[in-house]
Amino acid sequence: MSVSPTSSRQRAPLTGRRILVVEDEYFLADDIGNALRTLGAEIAGPVGHIEDAAEMLRNGGALDAAVLDVNIRAAPIFPIARELRARQVPFVFTTGYDRISIETEFRDVPLWEKPFNVVAMAQNLASLVGGQPA
Repeated sequence: MSVSPTSSRQRAPLTGRRILVVEDEYFLADDIGNALRTLGAEIAGPVGHIEDAAEMLRNGGALDAAVLDVNIRAAPIFPIARELRARQVPFVFTTGYDRISIETEFRDVPLWEKPFNVVAMAQNLASLVGGQPA
């Protein structure tokens, strides 16, 4: 019995996708990575510092999407978000703060307020990626 590419893609919609995870809470970063791997993704990171995220953008190869915690060790993630947007890489935000903490230019980005359903967030990210891997 063969599995069609379509049915395989429905079960693992992030197969062949490289996802950057920027999260400074270790256990949440691990949960996010596991949920994305279940959907077939390769994880870049997770990283827990803005500088490490910037390094991943400079030297980490192509990215297909990202999960960004809004505050990383009290530093805003927005410079990383701007770079991802410039590269047309879709991303979602996670935060323990209200939507008002998001800069106006990013109000269109999906926001997952902590605590959130990690599996639902991963599926939301998968729906944003669509198409074929980079």
